[in-house]
Amino acid sequence: MITLKVLPRFGGGYMDITSFIRNLTVQIMTIAWLIFLVSWVIGWAIKGSPIPIHRVKRTGQTLVEDAVLAAFWLAMGSTIFAIISYITSNINQPMPPPPQP
Repeated sequence: MITLKVLPRFGGGYMDITSFIRNLTVQIMTIAWLIFLVSWVIGWAIKGSPIPIHRVKRTGQTLVEDAVLAAFWLAMGSTIFAIISYITSNINQPMPPPPQP
């Protein structure tokens, strides 16, 4: 199995490549969901604000629509990654020992 040396700020020690990719993916997906939530809240706040300028309200509507599409694709991507990760963890077999001379 391939191992990586993890940076000391992440706890040090060795980590295999699959757990490194899984941890990295979880961190990236968490940041992406937080950005979705912030843009969705800002979009609804702008859309529902008592500003008489229609262009500003349309910008809020656009933010909400884009946030919903982003949430859909985040959900699809994380589901596909989870399925691939599950399949590879079940198929993953240890390497056979090298031949003895």
